[in-house]
Amino acid sequence: MSVSSKCNGSESKSSLTRFPPLETVLFDIDGTLCDSDPLHHDAFREMLQEIGFNGGVPIDEQFFIDNIAGRHNEDICHILFPDWDLEKSLKFMDDKEAMFRRLAKEKLKPVNGLHKLCKWIEERGFKRAAVTNAPRENAELMVSILGLSEFFQFIIIGGECERAKPFPDPYIKALQVLKASPDHTIIFEDSVSGIKAGVAAGVPVVGITTRNPENILMEAKPTFLIKDYEDPKLWEALEELDRTSKKN
Repeated sequence: MSVSSKCNGSESKSSLTRFPPLETVLFDIDGTLCDSDPLHHDAFREMLQEIGFNGGVPIDEQFFIDNIAGRHNEDICHILFPDWDLEKSLKFMDDKEAMFRRLAKEKLKPVNGLHKLCKWIEERGFKRAAVTNAPRENAELMVSILGLSEFFQFIIIGGECERAKPFPDPYIKALQVLKASPDHTIIFEDSVSGIKAGVAAGVPVVGITTRNPENILMEAKPTFLIKDYEDPKLWEALEELDRTSKKN
């Protein structure tokens, strides 16, 4: 599955029909199924301020994007706390994740059009899994809040693989457990590290610009970009895929 793209967002021509039929769809969770980054940002900002990080100056959105968003917790530990021992920094991350889960129960919402896309996938009987760097407790909570516990056949956790994203291991594991071919799979991702992981696994990646700028995401070489799951570009590509599949 490949795409002709001018890499300029609204004018790109998007296609998923080079290697039909589509059989499998994989999703990241944070920022892809739900706009959870603001909740993570809030939790980090509050907890980092409490310990006097950055002289007590709250982290801004750009700092969050550059150093935290899409990364595995152990990698975040090395970035934020290079002088701490790993046990201490991981304890901070555990406390932060607990705060995130409290916020998620109150405020987590799906990305626009998500359930419409999930219905389209379900009606066609495609295999599906969620593939995330989030801790399992977070991942299962978010999927449950979104009403997708029965939709996903598997939830693959980066920290339970040999290497997390941006390495391809979590996506390769998803393909293995689903007995799926990368040539008949697409991935939805919102972060540079996630797109890189999918591309490295040999799977076309549709990038979603929930929070990250288009020019930054394009550097990771997604197949094309969409604003959300109501984006006409996505539905044009899916309708074209349907037409092509019926001919074969």
